[in-house]
Amino acid sequence: MGQEEPRYQVVKDFIRKGIAGKQWKEHKRVPSENELVDMCKVSRMTARRALDELTEEGVLYRVQGRGTFVAPKKLHSPLLEIRNIAEEIQNRGAEYSNELLLLQKEVCPPHLLNRFALEEGQQVFHSIMVHKENAKPIQIEQRYVNPNAAPEYLNQDYKSITPNVYLSKVAPLTEAEHEIQAKEADPFMKVTLKLQELEPVLCIDRITWSENILVSFCQLYHPASRFSLTGRFKTQHQLTEL
Repeated sequence: MGQEEPRYQVVKDFIRKGIAGKQWKEHKRVPSENELVDMCKVSRMTARRALDELTEEGVLYRVQGRGTFVAPKKLHSPLLEIRNIAEEIQNRGAEYSNELLLLQKEVCPPHLLNRFALEEGQQVFHSIMVHKENAKPIQIEQRYVNPNAAPEYLNQDYKSITPNVYLSKVAPLTEAEHEIQAKEADPFMKVTLKLQELEPVLCIDRITWSENILVSFCQLYHPASRFSLTGRFKTQHQLTEL
């Protein structure tokens, strides 16, 4: 007699079957823990484990305070190729453009002081840019830059050169760390990225170093329906900052 399938696996199979059958389509909410308890006749702990594992596998994603949703297939890849967005768009045969919304020197935010090894009151460079493909916004880039690594950051013409290209020249990337998560879009993101109703954003928090100097802390926001991750990986010597 074969071993009985674990109950959490039964719940996972139930959700996967519902997704495959289009019962729950991309970006649609799947049943909550409490709903799964009733639907699958399992404990809440079992339902939570099933949702947690499917989220870790990239089948689902969570939006705080809203629930758990079906992830688009392009979210399944666990690795992200670090690349220059302007070059990427041009390689697709599309037209790249950007809109610079902010470029200034300001007091370093408290949560970044330790990362940049700065004292309270010291300043960093701060920029916000919208990257566009064929005039359609596909990414908001919010970047904090270490003045010690790129002292002329504020003096560049970012219509002809992107922050990525400039930083790559003056402080070549040797190490990068990133975190990817889905977030609920705020009003600024909804308007700027022209998001669909209830569409979340994918946020990439990226930290980059040149040798032992932290160069940049960057937050990249993408419309979930217009962004994909790749599974390609390069060694540190080949990395190019996004």
